[in-house]
Amino acid sequence: MRKAKIFIINGIILTISSFAIRAIGLIFNIFIANQVGQEAIGNFSLVMSVYLFFITFACSGIGLASTCIISEQLEKTSRESCVKVAKTCMVFACSFGLIASLVLSILAPTISSNWLHHKVSKASIYLIALVLPFISVSSVISSYFTSIGKSYKNALVQFFEVLSKIIATVFLLQNQNKNVVTVCYYLVLGDVISEFVSFLLKYYMFYFERKKFDLKLSYTKKVGKQILKISFPIAVTSYIRSGLSSLQQFLIPMRLQVYGLSYSLATAKYGLINGMAMPVIMFANLFTTSFSSLLVPEYARLLAGKNFGRMKTVCNKIFKITFNFSFLVAGVLLFFANEISFAVYNNLEIATYLRLLAPCVVFMYVDNIIDNILKGMQAQFHVMCVNICDLAIIIFNIFFLVPIYGITGYIISIIISEVFNFICSFMLLKKKLKVEFDFWNFLIKPFLLIFPCFVLCSIIPFEFENIFINIGFKIIVFTSFYYLFLSRI
Repeated sequence: MRKAKIFIINGIILTISSFAIRAIGLIFNIFIANQVGQEAIGNFSLVMSVYLFFITFACSGIGLASTCIISEQLEKTSRESCVKVAKTCMVFACSFGLIASLVLSILAPTISSNWLHHKVSKASIYLIALVLPFISVSSVISSYFTSIGKSYKNALVQFFEVLSKIIATVFLLQNQNKNVVTVCYYLVLGDVISEFVSFLLKYYMFYFERKKFDLKLSYTKKVGKQILKISFPIAVTSYIRSGLSSLQQFLIPMRLQVYGLSYSLATAKYGLINGMAMPVIMFANLFTTSFSSLLVPEYARLLAGKNFGRMKTVCNKIFKITFNFSFLVAGVLLFFANEISFAVYNNLEIATYLRLLAPCVVFMYVDNIIDNILKGMQAQFHVMCVNICDLAIIIFNIFFLVPIYGITGYIISIIISEVFNFICSFMLLKKKLKVEFDFWNFLIKPFLLIFPCFVLCSIIPFEFENIFINIGFKIIVFTSFYYLFLSRI
């Protein structure tokens, strides 16, 4: 009972903090997008795909390995042993971070000239290389606090990380000359500064945690073998997955050029979807992401205790909540796309993409839950394999569809990819946990309810002068009707 309460309390803390941080981040991203334009956002998104690939290399699955091992240790032994595991994981993380930093530094000139068409400078790539070891060590510390039930520390650090990023970026952009290269450099520098702040705060907190047991940073051979056993298959598959993901991002503007667009216009269209539409689509996912991140240590503990009944119960409850919520979000994006697009970006073109991608919300949100449950059950390798197949399919579709249908071909590719990923992940979960799928409560009922809710919402004659109040009130009314009907039917 106590562990269930800790799980719920941590989930609530993460949800509230994530909502505040994501809201601040979204407002900031909107501000930046309106300040620098679609082309700069597109190029920044491309350099971030390089960033994420080398973060994957730097972390190499060690963060997830530390979560699983620390959770098991907490179930079986003491907090002191958890600190020892974290220390060993940090040694591994720092080593891989330094290797990733060296490799990226060597490749920086090639990435800047051949991949990014000199739209992003070498200096920006060197900045990313500089911060990689700190990010890899930070991932282990975050895993430690999550595993021992102190997620509020991660939330606190994340708040200061976002705050420092906003302050640094706004200050830097005051001096920018509207040049795409300079803008991208300042955006990268702002992100790097925030990562340094995050590392310093996390290490400061972990230092005092370690000091309680009078332990020094060291390497434990036994734990080292456990880390390699869990992280090696994750690392290899994550390299492939992240590499394919980066290839996918670079392939989009390239194939749009084959369709007939210039490089600048192609990156602008890419930025419109990935840098502007997708953040709006994924914004509400913070409500499920907060709890889903706790499912990894929770299921690792349940698996260690062989509590399979509890595993099924938690899975069914989380499924029902997530399906109901994701259909609500899909309905909001589908029916209020124009108002959201105009209120957020003052650009109605984005509304088209919000509507087209709205059905994907259900698959995206629920798939995130399934992946974390499977990771907690130590099926990380299978999750990665599904994701790799998914990326191979979307790359194939982008390569052949985008030159024919343009940006519409990219949208079709995303839809096919998300549906495929969801089906494969669910079938894997069904095989591992023997979970049953309640079609009525999970799919049919929430899907049918969004339409009468919209009709009722449309009948109510409210029009406010302020566009934000107007769309906010509509969404509140729509949500109220939706959950009222869910509780009655």
